[in-house]
Amino acid sequence: MTTLPIYLDNHATTRVDPRVVEAMSPFWSENYGNAASINHAFGWAARDAVQAARQQVADCLNCDSRGVVYTSGATEANNLAIKGVVAAERMSGRQQHVITTAAEHRSVLEPIRKLERSGVVVTVLPVDEFARIDVAAIEAAIRPETVLVSVMWANNEVGTLNPIAEIGQLCRQRGVLFHCDAVQAVGKVPVDFTASQADLLSLSAHKFYGPKGVGCLLIRRGSKAARLEPLFDGGGHEAHLRSGTLAVPLIVGCGLACELAHSELNTEPARLMSLRDRLWAELSSRLPGLTLNGHPLERLPGNLNISVDGVDGDVLMNAMTQIAVSSGSACTSADPEPSYVLRAMGRSDRLTRASLRFGLGRFTITDEVDFAIDYVTKQVVRLREAAPRP
Repeated sequence: MTTLPIYLDNHATTRVDPRVVEAMSPFWSENYGNAASINHAFGWAARDAVQAARQQVADCLNCDSRGVVYTSGATEANNLAIKGVVAAERMSGRQQHVITTAAEHRSVLEPIRKLERSGVVVTVLPVDEFARIDVAAIEAAIRPETVLVSVMWANNEVGTLNPIAEIGQLCRQRGVLFHCDAVQAVGKVPVDFTASQADLLSLSAHKFYGPKGVGCLLIRRGSKAARLEPLFDGGGHEAHLRSGTLAVPLIVGCGLACELAHSELNTEPARLMSLRDRLWAELSSRLPGLTLNGHPLERLPGNLNISVDGVDGDVLMNAMTQIAVSSGSACTSADPEPSYVLRAMGRSDRLTRASLRFGLGRFTITDEVDFAIDYVTKQVVRLREAAPRP
């Protein structure tokens, strides 16, 4: 028997894996030391746990563990990467130019817009009808004063994957730092930090069955590593890049969650893709007037974003009482405006408003997908019948 309501919003957040909860448990009330306390066993145990978690992330994403900087999540990691690079470059006294795309997460776009108001030159490149960026457009936009390119690995609304390795190679050749928001990609598709040629990469544990409130910024090490100014000072934690007492239980959870997700990459994406394709095939065969949003092939395996013709968007969302889905990014749900990502893809306001984002995940089962197929079909038919005639 399917338990209602059904959770199909795994792009917004994921359930913490029980194995992760178990691993974190001792660090709340038994091994509760401060990782910065270097004079006793409680601090040593906390420090060792943090270092072990740092190594887990490094092993999964193929990076140097010394370049794993823990943050409160991807929003902070994105801000540290973007503002940190620009602040460091400002010391040179030259004009700075930053490139990004119109489909990025707000935690990338808003810091960049703020920098623009302070005098940084910004180029926001358009995306295609799938929310994908053209590498040639980035190449054409790079100038002598360009200090940073920021492009997401996978779009948080429509799941489209960008050609990250190509962008990384281009930026490396042109001597421009490359930041990648990989929040939706880590744990869902293979992510190799070294192979991507990114200089900076952001991730967040709660997107891959870890706890909320913790994430990482990966920083490439070497002679041409990115120079960053910290967002705030005091304490010198995380190589002086992110001061503040480390959240040891959350960091332990982040490390194990990353390891578990990485270990399942050989099987889980195929399972999710099968469920996603089942969901789309049935809905599109039962309901005329559906539009698939996102790339048909180069897309996250658990992502399905559709627009529904012939219904009011607000009424459609209000009808989804038995399944947890969204109409866009959870970080913009308080904004009544239509999805800027779908708008950037060229969707009309009508179709943009009447969109549903399904995020299938580790704990999604076939019975839940089948329920969602029947439920969405029934609700859309009902709403279309009740809609006023033009």
